[in-house]
Amino acid sequence: MELSKERVLPIIRAALKEDIGRGDITTGALVDKFTTSAASIVVREECVVCGINIAEWVMAAVDYSVRFKPNCKDGSLVGRGKEVAFLEGHAAAILRAERTMINFLSFLSGIATGTKAFVDKAKPYGVKVLDTRKTIPLVRYLEKYAVYTGGGTTHRMGLYDQVLIKDNHIKVDGSQRPRPGGKAATKTLLKDLAESARKRNPKDTIIEIEVTCAEEFNDALAGKPDIIMLDNMSPREVRACVEIRRLSKFKPLLEVSGGITLDNIEEYARTKIDMISVGALTSCVKSVDMSLEII
Repeated sequence: MELSKERVLPIIRAALKEDIGRGDITTGALVDKFTTSAASIVVREECVVCGINIAEWVMAAVDYSVRFKPNCKDGSLVGRGKEVAFLEGHAAAILRAERTMINFLSFLSGIATGTKAFVDKAKPYGVKVLDTRKTIPLVRYLEKYAVYTGGGTTHRMGLYDQVLIKDNHIKVDGSQRPRPGGKAATKTLLKDLAESARKRNPKDTIIEIEVTCAEEFNDALAGKPDIIMLDNMSPREVRACVEIRRLSKFKPLLEVSGGITLDNIEEYARTKIDMISVGALTSCVKSVDMSLEII
């Protein structure tokens, strides 16, 4: 995933406007606008760096004349005390850009670092780690870039690029058209939903159905989706679904979701599913400790 400067610049401008507002009144009162200085951005803990380009674009948006020299690339694993960037130029401009640069860097590096921890545990089993839509409004693009930087994979960017039939879709559709009760009705409903979604979208649109038990998994197979999501199932239940797929002529990809942690991800990965989606990659972020130091 290549970061688009065109998509990022509006986010940067909004962030700078939020922080600087009508002006940095402290720096304006204390620092002469012609004073020059050098500075380093330093990490205080081991991390996967993410957001170096964004920090450079922030600095350029404040003062293009300030020299910004990256000392590593996004995706680099760096140790505590590492200088990730060197800056030189107008001190007042560096001080105005400082917090916005560090906020982007520390937050996105936190996502990338956390993602790598999950990826490292799932990779030996050939299982991909996916993100979700549990993101902060308006910065999803950056968060998913950070997941990619940490070795993860984007599940879908939004509601527009993949069909995911969830429990609430099933409930709403079921309430709109009365059906006889029983297993056959559920099976027909899931099949109809998948076929309807397939007909009303472009030919190559991915169709995914969420299920919560082996019985629903069997029902979902009738709709021949590209992916079946096994939501909040135990490893034992997941293995049962994997076995059903093995015996079935139709073999969709299997995704596990719900309640995945660093402590249990390997147990799920061993079940021979294809993907594991982890909302915590972006919803429970621990930012990396970083600082900018004037030299």
